[in-house]
Amino acid sequence: MSFNNTKIVFMGTPEFSDVCLKALIDAGFNVTMVVTQPDKPIGRKHIITPPIVKVTAQEKGIKCYQPDSLRTDEAYETILNEEPDFIITAAFGKILPERILKIAKIDCVNVHASLLPKYRGASPVQSCLINGDEETGVTIMRMDVGMDTGDMFCKEVFPIPENMHYDELMEKLSYIGAPLLVDTLEKILNNDIEAVPQDETLVVNCFPIKPEMGEFNWDFEATKIHNIVRALSTWPGAYVLNAGNKLKVYDTTVVTDFDDSNLDFEVKNGMIVKAHKKDLIIRCNNSYINLNELQVPGGKRLKAIDCAHNFKVGTYI
Repeated sequence: MSFNNTKIVFMGTPEFSDVCLKALIDAGFNVTMVVTQPDKPIGRKHIITPPIVKVTAQEKGIKCYQPDSLRTDEAYETILNEEPDFIITAAFGKILPERILKIAKIDCVNVHASLLPKYRGASPVQSCLINGDEETGVTIMRMDVGMDTGDMFCKEVFPIPENMHYDELMEKLSYIGAPLLVDTLEKILNNDIEAVPQDETLVVNCFPIKPEMGEFNWDFEATKIHNIVRALSTWPGAYVLNAGNKLKVYDTTVVTDFDDSNLDFEVKNGMIVKAHKKDLIIRCNNSYINLNELQVPGGKRLKAIDCAHNFKVGTYI
């Protein structure tokens, strides 16, 4: 079976999905329908905005289906009528019911942004950053009725730079996962690859991100704060409470060489120890962190170089 005769129903929503979708199209696969989440209000003005994969589908003349649920008879019949050889998911955000999994003539394949069986679930990329992992990657797997429990076709490892944030990491992983997906499908069609079971003794589950997970305090180690900021500054936001108000933090650097021996006050957690040019350095638990970008309550989002001079050394932030 050639690529252009291989019919695919593709399911995904964010930019990670879009990179994979475009790779399939560019490789010559016949993507007959894109399934994605409904349009949603975005931003302060709540402008109704389509998922990026819908935009791509429309540009390429591909049918787009946006069900509220895949568990209805309508959803089942709509996908069944496509007679797909493959059903492909990439950051789709919903578990496929068993009867939909059975529709694919050849296989159901998922592009998962972690090194399974580590980080099964809804937040694999945020979780690896929060936990300070030194590496992550992409797993191409066969879908089953569980949450990321299916057999694995292949993996590719990516070392995580210590200051890389969620958005950038997702972008990197999408450009790893897209060609890996195309290569895997080619090997499946050529009977040149076998899926292997996951090692259940190594399973790590991760769960949906909640807004309160972005809160930290200055009694945390600097590295822990840095990892929360890297993982959650885009959404739901990383913040510390100051007199009941949120000081939002968008970018940080762990400071390893700060010399506090010349300070003429007793340094305590949460104190500013340097506020000059691009440095806004705060004492944490046995450590120091630089706030590279922040937003004080009622203020604008600013880089330290634009606002550090407004803060006073020896005071609490």
